[in-house]
Amino acid sequence: MSELCLKEVSYQYQEAGRTVPALENISMTVKNGEFVSIIGASGAGKSTLLQLISGLLRPTHGQITVNGQAIQPQKRQVAYMPQNDALLPWRNVLQNVVLGPEIQGKGRRQALAQAKRLLPLFGLEGFGDAFPAQLSGGMRQRAALLRTFLIGSDILLLDEPFGALDAITRRELQRWLLDVWEQFKYTVLFVTHDVEEALFLSDRVVVLSPRPGTIVLDMPIPFARPRQQHFDAYSSAVIEHETALLRALKGKPDATTSIDRLQTKLSR
Repeated sequence: MSELCLKEVSYQYQEAGRTVPALENISMTVKNGEFVSIIGASGAGKSTLLQLISGLLRPTHGQITVNGQAIQPQKRQVAYMPQNDALLPWRNVLQNVVLGPEIQGKGRRQALAQAKRLLPLFGLEGFGDAFPAQLSGGMRQRAALLRTFLIGSDILLLDEPFGALDAITRRELQRWLLDVWEQFKYTVLFVTHDVEEALFLSDRVVVLSPRPGTIVLDMPIPFARPRQQHFDAYSSAVIEHETALLRALKGKPDATTSIDRLQTKLSR
């Protein structure tokens, strides 16, 4: 398993001849096997942060490491799933999900065999020969996630993978993702706009300020796992955590203090 560390990471870009700060002084660690969600307003730099970690962008300042080694995109230290599933319409499911290993120059036969073994776990049994247009939205996301898994990294960067789904399908896939995560214990950095989703999935939730994005709150989630069995039992605490996260998103200065009081109460 791998540990991801960001130290004083900032990023600026040029727009219409001016310098625009997107992220500023981001420092955080995602431990081995930890599930961390990032929330923030539109334009806060959430997707930009994942692109920096994946190596698609280079930080203006600061350092990003995996197990103490600087990020090098060619080494595939992380696996990145963007917001759009990006399935190729002329390829069937199996051909789509092995795209990563193909690009990496790995054995295609071995990748296909692994993909076939994982189809049932990803809810795609019997759909290996189906094309993206024949899949539901939820199945397309499962296929995109399987493609991300097959890249071979144990750090997954997931950028709002369920954002375009209806509420029922979204909750179903949240439960399914936790089941898969419990089995493989990958290190996950998960971007979402949905505070409740972040609470349901995560070990910690990190809140970014509006642009330039900075960390305004890094909140541990105390709810026991399996999460589904305990979530309702902590309904009042869930509401209080959700309220504190919303206050942090709105820039309320007492958000951290409220969480400290709540954590103290839950530990008694």
